[in-house]
Amino acid sequence: MNPSKEFVDGWTIAQTLGEGAYGEVKLLINSHSGDAVAMKMVDLKKHPDAINSVKKEVAIQRNLQHVNILKFFGKRSQGDTEFIFLEYASGGELFDRIEPDVGMNPADAQRYFRQLLSGVEYLHEKGIAHRDLKPENLLLDEHDNIKISDFGMATMFRMKGRERLLTTKCGTLPYVAPEVLSKPYAAVPADIWSCGIILVTLLSGELPWDQPTTNCIEYLAWESNNYQSRSPWTKLNTLAISLLRKILAVEPEQRLTLSNIMQHRWCMQKIKQPDDDLDVTDSGTNEPHRNKRLCSNQNLMGSNTDDSLSRMCLSQPMPSVNYSVSDVSGDCEAPNNASTYGDRISFCFSQPTMMDDMLLCTQMNATQCANPFQRLVKRMTRFCVTTSFDETVQKLTDALEKLGFKYKTHDENLLTIMTTDRRKADLIFKATLLEMDGKIMLDFRLSKGCGLDFKRGFIKIRETLTKEGIVAKIPTAFAFASILEK
Repeated sequence: MNPSKEFVDGWTIAQTLGEGAYGEVKLLINSHSGDAVAMKMVDLKKHPDAINSVKKEVAIQRNLQHVNILKFFGKRSQGDTEFIFLEYASGGELFDRIEPDVGMNPADAQRYFRQLLSGVEYLHEKGIAHRDLKPENLLLDEHDNIKISDFGMATMFRMKGRERLLTTKCGTLPYVAPEVLSKPYAAVPADIWSCGIILVTLLSGELPWDQPTTNCIEYLAWESNNYQSRSPWTKLNTLAISLLRKILAVEPEQRLTLSNIMQHRWCMQKIKQPDDDLDVTDSGTNEPHRNKRLCSNQNLMGSNTDDSLSRMCLSQPMPSVNYSVSDVSGDCEAPNNASTYGDRISFCFSQPTMMDDMLLCTQMNATQCANPFQRLVKRMTRFCVTTSFDETVQKLTDALEKLGFKYKTHDENLLTIMTTDRRKADLIFKATLLEMDGKIMLDFRLSKGCGLDFKRGFIKIRETLTKEGIVAKIPTAFAFASILEK
């Protein structure tokens, strides 16, 4: 277990939450109160092209205050490093709730979709286009509510009542509107299209196409109204498809407005939510709410601050995209390959990786939260095994070779796994072996590629090791708390 490091007086860097093109996202915990915040670290000396991007992202997000948008707390400069402080969404990513090729319960999909629309409507009222809406950029708070995040591709499309067309081709290919790839486009209908693709993914567990272009058979079938016998449309009911036909209209002028989408029968109907009495699930489909965490007023930004933290809450990994911008009112200039396909999704498990992964619960201070399980921070795509460390390494590498995955070892407990996704694009993820109280845990994290295929690959690895008889049964909360307390 790596020792925690102090960032400023009273605030400790507990763990790395994510990494991206320009730096890392760290989790900060107040050693006295247990409050937590996410901190983006951008090394401008190493990434000088990130200077304008950081300025633009901060300028946009600092003015956003909405229940379904991730909160911005402030920024601090220290030498060549920029620190951006953000709300930590303790519920994880929305993709955690999506089962590949299945989706989720329609009642959950409807609730998440409504919250997404509410947040996007607010952005558009402020003249802001997100331009990279996708499930992995939609986080969940401790109450299981949507938080729109990652404003690295966002831009202003309306200022002083005047709107402009956007020209930069950016976003994630399966989620971008067709006009984004071919001509100057209006911001609002392009974001609305992305919302429609998200809804398809929530309901079906798959993307309808790789990209909305004429060389994609699946998209051509949709465009020519010859999609009815194809997946994912065969998984959806008539009412959902009627809504999606109006959201995913090829011509942007024909798409429903956000207000009309909210008034559609599918969004207005009451969908029965199945009872869920489970403490732990392994699919993420009917998972209970996450542990709650404390929010309060603290100042960790020091004397070099240009903003004050309004409250400390429980952020998203740094988006894996390279581009620079000129100013907040201008469009970001992206290279031809700026479109990304880095979907990060994962299975939901209850085990922590190490004591650094512990946080305090809501309404509990450091002295009150004595039970280690109550301090649990959820991490995804992991499972425990019953074998020794060396035997686990051997079993894992044997499984990777059997599945045709390439791998590279970095040290005794970290492997990089390399394969390709369904689009034949690179799929890279890391496996970390963690020893905790005499037990071995395998923790997987996506580095690059399609998140759905990452999850499919993870399931294959887990199933292969399960057949070897070494995967431990997921313990209940109480049983695991006992393990931690030993």
